[in-house]
Amino acid sequence: MIEVLVVDDDTRVARVNAAYVEKVPGFHVAAEAHSAAEALRQLELVPRLDLVLLDHYLPDETGLEVVQEMRRRGHQTDVIMVTAARDVSTVQAAMRQGALQYLVKPFAFAGLRTKLEAYAELRRTLDGGGEAEQADVDRMFGALSASSEPGLPKGHSPTTAELVRQALMNAEGPLSAQEIADRTGVSRQTAQRYLKLLERTGRARLTLKYGDAGRPEHRYMWATRA
Repeated sequence: MIEVLVVDDDTRVARVNAAYVEKVPGFHVAAEAHSAAEALRQLELVPRLDLVLLDHYLPDETGLEVVQEMRRRGHQTDVIMVTAARDVSTVQAAMRQGALQYLVKPFAFAGLRTKLEAYAELRRTLDGGGEAEQADVDRMFGALSASSEPGLPKGHSPTTAELVRQALMNAEGPLSAQEIADRTGVSRQTAQRYLKLLERTGRARLTLKYGDAGRPEHRYMWATRA
């Protein structure tokens, strides 16, 4: 089993993320923490931790400062950042300090599952030891870049799916297909197609806006607020 430490300042979110982890075969939540100090304490107390799901916004220090202190103390535990921090400087700093993945909140279970499965595949490859040919190296790095929108039907673009997803996630309320099209630069028909896909997979929720006459307008909002 891959032993995981879940770190989030919000106890409810930590429980949700821990429940997500436990649903992925091969993973077990060994501990939870809600502050930087508690996370570092768990790293000292728990006999074995393979992976830390680490929030950036903690009450006493940032997640990146936790990573720095981990490394200073000699802990080589792998890190996946799971946070609402979206600024490029934070993402870049996380990469430079060795975070293997960066998952932006809010996210659906499928997004976290894909990251964890990619991490598990990377561990299986690395545990084999020996020397790596170029194809092996490419497979290792390819595992880390797994899409956050797995299982797209044929003919669907991951880039377009991500544009629509981000538009919904950043919206203050429900949006129509035309409003999504205006925000992403795709056609209304394309926006409608991806919105329906997100609805079918449970990542978007459909609402109806009734006017004075005619058919109600379909409006969509992001369904998961983890």
